[in-house]
Amino acid sequence: MRELLHEQRDFIIEAALIYVPFYGWSWTALEKAGVDLADDAMLAKRLFTSDLSLAADHFADWSDRRMKTELEKIDLAAMRVRERIHACVKTRIAVNSPHKEAIRRLLSFLSLPHNTGLVTRIAWRSCSAIWYAIGDRSTDWNYYSKRAILASVYLSTIMYWLSDAGNGSGDYPKTWAFLDRRIENVLKTFGLLGRLRARFSDLPKPFTQRHGNVL
Repeated sequence: MRELLHEQRDFIIEAALIYVPFYGWSWTALEKAGVDLADDAMLAKRLFTSDLSLAADHFADWSDRRMKTELEKIDLAAMRVRERIHACVKTRIAVNSPHKEAIRRLLSFLSLPHNTGLVTRIAWRSCSAIWYAIGDRSTDWNYYSKRAILASVYLSTIMYWLSDAGNGSGDYPKTWAFLDRRIENVLKTFGLLGRLRARFSDLPKPFTQRHGNVL
């Protein structure tokens, strides 16, 4: 039953993408998708329990899954880390290139005050999926720092992409160059964090000394 619901939600989201550029992330767009699929304007509200943010969240998850499918066609293991990051972020954006205006409308919807938690969850999940695809299996503080830093790269690249008209053949070389620059900044940051952690690891731990002797 759960898998069936998931599949039906996929169908609604896919059908709604042609309407979102005109009606935004709204029930109007989703209702039109329901009419197209099953001649049922209320289908989307039933599938998403009358929660529009749930539909937006599902679209982000749908996009993550499409990214993973495309990444399976790439030999990430043969790449350097920076190349893996580039390939993953580029793929995550590229899978939605045909739906650029829908992405713009999604960001407008997510910018509403009541969606603050949703946009954080969506970005975190996408970045986590990217790190797992890259091969990262960290569980310590690096788990959080890597995803937080990548989120800034990912979101800033999306914003750049939205303002990039492309090269006329459906590609966005300026966006990918921007992505490379942001990745370079990230790697420099990781290098700094690594040096700081190594330096502080040699210092006495607070509250663990008594009369000069480590407890």
